[in-house]
Amino acid sequence: MVVSESFKIVESAYGKAGVKILHVSQNGSVHTIRELEVETSLTLNNHKDYERGDNSDIIATDTQKNTVYILAKQYGISSPEEFGLILANHFISKYPWVVKAKVTLSAHPWQRVTDTAGRPHNHAFVSTPLSVRVASVLLIRGQMPVVSAGIRNLRVLKTTQSAFVNFVSDEYRSLPDFKDRLFSTIVTADWTYGKINQELDFDSAFSTAHASVLEVFAGPADKGIFSPSVQNSQFLTQKMILEKIPQVEQISISMPNVHYFGFDLSKFSRIPGLEGKCSGDVYLPVDKPSGQITSTLARGMITSKL
Repeated sequence: MVVSESFKIVESAYGKAGVKILHVSQNGSVHTIRELEVETSLTLNNHKDYERGDNSDIIATDTQKNTVYILAKQYGISSPEEFGLILANHFISKYPWVVKAKVTLSAHPWQRVTDTAGRPHNHAFVSTPLSVRVASVLLIRGQMPVVSAGIRNLRVLKTTQSAFVNFVSDEYRSLPDFKDRLFSTIVTADWTYGKINQELDFDSAFSTAHASVLEVFAGPADKGIFSPSVQNSQFLTQKMILEKIPQVEQISISMPNVHYFGFDLSKFSRIPGLEGKCSGDVYLPVDKPSGQITSTLARGMITSKL
């Protein structure tokens, strides 16, 4: 008896990555720009292209690329999330054999130039790479779209008001307690909208989330805010975002430790004054290894008390 083994494709998708676009809109003399990098990914209801080399249902990746530019011309780009929804809906409605469309977008950070009188310029912009805004739209045929947004490469640092003490002390520990330390991290955040309604302004929501990260990290300008751990700051950031943006269902944040260790000057004992404050403190940046702190905070069940 000969037993034949069968195989099945359990997942497939294809699309176009790295589609860069700059859209310029005009309202009177005021110009507005949106620069995005877009990636499209489609899943079909069959695998005949893989299994038999039948390309008759393939929407070429070049066609997907062209679609990005054509729909931007037709509908504009009001926000990365809105444009992602336009693209995903187009692929699902245009091609009946497409069962899933995913669109991933990242926005280049541009801000208006401010003139000497403090006025925002009508048509001149400056690149401000403080962080990168990202968005994602996943649309499965017959279901509601899942819209996510996020932050990349938001690097922050504060020189005090941070501690790390009373952690596990055993035979493997070498790290001392730090009652006051330098705290730096590179924030990656991703949040998912549980509902899309007319009250939701994607641009405003992103600005609120971005500002919340900085508010929890830094606190008031004159006094700052104390952080007992990266974990606690992360949780408080997530909680603030969920409280301020009711449409957000859950948020994930990654905050790796970016270490700055005090440089050991004890080897230079022949140079007087180094053991004191002198001009300040000197630190050595160390990028690896680094601690990785991640968590996801979601809304719990709402209970009512009578």
